[in-house]
Amino acid sequence: MFAIIGIGVVFAAVISGYLMEHGNLSVLVQPAELVIIFGAATGALIISSPARILPLIVKNIGKVFSAKSRSKAEYIEVLALLNTIFTKMRKEGLIAIEGDIENPETSPIFSKYPGILKDHHALNFICDNLKVIISTNVTSYELENIMELEMETHHKEALIPASSVTRVADGLPGLGIVAAVLGVVLTMGKISEPPEVLGHSIGAALVGTFLGVLMCYGFVGPMGTSLEHTANEESVYYQVMKIALVSFVGGAAPQIAVEFARRAIPGDGKPTFSELEQELRK
Repeated sequence: MFAIIGIGVVFAAVISGYLMEHGNLSVLVQPAELVIIFGAATGALIISSPARILPLIVKNIGKVFSAKSRSKAEYIEVLALLNTIFTKMRKEGLIAIEGDIENPETSPIFSKYPGILKDHHALNFICDNLKVIISTNVTSYELENIMELEMETHHKEALIPASSVTRVADGLPGLGIVAAVLGVVLTMGKISEPPEVLGHSIGAALVGTFLGVLMCYGFVGPMGTSLEHTANEESVYYQVMKIALVSFVGGAAPQIAVEFARRAIPGDGKPTFSELEQELRK
């Protein structure tokens, strides 16, 4: 939603300023320039992206318009789930949760938290690390290293679309110059034409530079930044789960472990102590 608003603001500001100086909008409509710039940018993206990376970029680009920050309710849900699991492990033994983590879709514990069940990567992250805890005599230090490795790998992959889009944005001004130079080449073929014709042709050529710079700094570059912020916020979500798991393995009581994790939640997504306590009592 905010991305759409931002795009509208950029268009409104640029076009309004142009019209304030009595500019002619028809001069800015140059389909050939758009074909050159965006066609070349798409080709460059294909050249620079291995077969595995290109679908990942296409899949994630929609997050610019649909992604949202993790809400307070989502953090409360994951902390409540971990508290329930930790409490069962403390009361009934580690092996008591084996059935839950082997088949979470049919687990009476996980069924109370549908948001986690829908988030397959978070679900696998929780279950895989709980399997390590109940099947090995892992220390908190070793468990932290294992989770850090997985989180780092996941975070690097999540940043690939942002990095690729940013690189495309960096190349757009140069491609705009390519389109402008081609327009100048065409203009030189009209050198015998009247000044009015030459002026219109040169103006059309310069639109290529304008479009390249505008697309870089007004649209595509900010999209790359948005994808980077989304990946970083997602990393925080897994950091919270990691702190809870490591604290519990280190000997903390279930409620203390989730309290450690709550302290790591940033911004408006952080529930208060009372809000979390009320949820845990349920």
